[in-house]
This record gives sequence, structure tokens and C-alpha cells, in this order.
Amino acid sequence: MSPDREAAGPGTGPSGLVIDDLPGELPLVRRVWSATCDRATGFTSAAKPTSMIVVTRAGGGVAVHLRGPETAGTSLTCPAGSEFFGVEFRLGASVVLHPPSGLTDLHDAVLPTVPGHRILLGDQDWEMPTEQNVDVFVERLARAGLLVLDPVVDEIRHGERPRGMSDRVAQARFRRAVGISHRTLVSIERARRAARLLTAGSPIADVVAAAGYYDQPQLARAMRWATGHTPAELRSGVPFLAW
Repeated sequence: MSPDREAAGPGTGPSGLVIDDLPGELPLVRRVWSATCDRATGFTSAAKPTSMIVVTRAGGGVAVHLRGPETAGTSLTCPAGSEFFGVEFRLGASVVLHPPSGLTDLHDAVLPTVPGHRILLGDQDWEMPTEQNVDVFVERLARAGLLVLDPVVDEIRHGERPRGMSDRVAQARFRRAVGISHRTLVSIERARRAARLLTAGSPIADVVAAAGYYDQPQLARAMRWATGHTPAELRSGVPFLAW
């Protein structure tokens, strides 16, 4: 399970969990990652605004999940001997058959598997992706029109309104493409920035100012819902990952 680099550091995570970012760049992808757990490991996954595909290998089986945004910190356990890799999409990119709004807060869609190490998506079966060819898998989904990016999301994200579109329509379109409202996105991104600063050891008072919170109590409330931890716990190195 992949953290932001600022939150956990290269190749590190809660004891027992090893993570790594994989090379490669794709237009609709923010990051490709992999992870392994040498023993059962509990940790907190922070709120996040993006969608992703996650492939899990555990107990001799393989599962492929489509996952949406998370609007609060979640306590998770990585089973001993499990392996993961995944593709985190750019904000506004999603698999059209499974809109992000239906996947939010761990309401994952688990893709059916068929003999021959293949998965079903749409009206056809696809070769099960691996860490080595997941870029090819994503490109094929995009060419088939199953993975798309709403082009107005970036505009709305930065406070602009697409020409000829009312605020109400723009916000509805943003929520449909991303799975959360623009206001929720802003809150999550601000909280994630604050969590990264705290995890890096920044003084709490400095983080309040840098992240734009009114005071320390407001920061504390934000850290509680976004990461499940207090600012002091984050500064102390509590097991925490921002996907």
C-alpha cells in the first residue's frame, strides 16, 4: 500500500510493510506502486481524493479491486505474506463502468476472474496485469474507452469555472468525475499537507500556519478525521500511510 513519499520516506512504512514506487509515466496515472508485508501489520491509511486499481496476492489467491476516494482515515491490516501493487489515477480519471461515487470509502468493486489468469471488465476478459505490464493494461483500458479523464476537473480544482457552465453544473460534474465534492477535496488536500509536515517533524504551531488552519484545535480535529491520529502522534512516528 503506497504512501506519499513525504509521509513515509522511500521504501519505508510501518514495521513489516515495505513499499516502493514503480517506474513509468502514463497520461492518466499519478503513480504506480507495489508493497509487501512480511508479517501482519496494522496501520492507518489517510483520507485521499483519487481512485485506483489494486491487485492483491494473498493466501494463494489474486484479487483485483477498483477503489475510490476515502473521506476519512481508515485503520487497516496488511496480512502476513501478502503482496500488492496498484495504479493511482490522476484526479478526475476513472473506470467508466464503476464511477468513483460508488466506490468511495472502501466500497470497492472486485473484478471477476476467469480461467487462464484473466479478469472481466466490460464485455471482455483481460490479461491479469503484473507489476511489469500494468502500464500496458492501463493503456489498453484507455484505448477501449473504459478509462477516461474528465477534462474540466483540473479547471474546477483550481477555482475556475468552465466557460458556459454554471457553478451548480460545474460542481455536480466535479463530484461525478471525482466521487467527492470540490470542498471535500480541498479539506483532504490541506489535511494531507499538514500530515506530511507533522510526520516530517515540523512544529505543530508552524503547521497550523503553513496549512492554513485557524488554530491548533482545528488542526487536531482535521488530523483526527483525516489520519486517525493527533498531531503529536504523527510527529512521534505513529504507523501512518497516505496512499
